[in-house]
Amino acid sequence: MKNGTITYTTYINTTPEHVWQGLTDPELTVQYWGMRFETDWKPGSEMLWDERGGRSADPEQVVLDSTPHRRLAYTWHTFTPEWAKALGVSENLRAELATEPRTQVAFDIEPTGGMTRLTVVHDGFDPDGVMIGMCSGTWPLLLSSLKTLLETGTPLPEPDAPVHEG
Repeated sequence: MKNGTITYTTYINTTPEHVWQGLTDPELTVQYWGMRFETDWKPGSEMLWDERGGRSADPEQVVLDSTPHRRLAYTWHTFTPEWAKALGVSENLRAELATEPRTQVAFDIEPTGGMTRLTVVHDGFDPDGVMIGMCSGTWPLLLSSLKTLLETGTPLPEPDAPVHEG
């Protein structure tokens, strides 16, 4: 994390097509993430994020790469007051997050040995910032819940404490 990058890999007992669906289908993303994306998943397209009713949109919040069943990348979201209120994030923390550089996340999807390897690289962080710490703790939980959902049909239960605490 000292270089401003988070990398996380998991193996999911399903197909690359199903992993892709888990990353892009709002009916699935809301189950394990509490997030609905509104976009057409074409490179350059803007994304509206709706996380538990906290919506965020920005012209720089866009799809960077979209190669079905292989790779998905986009810029990380805009920290709006509406988003902060919906997630119980204080205005001071939201304002601090808003000063940090916009980051990007990439999901690489690879078939391997009858399952699918999913590698997430989230980079562009200020290595001394607040956001990298928040995201480094959140990605393992989100990807474990995605894995559980795709393998069993049910995501992990939500943690007792908000994921965006800080």
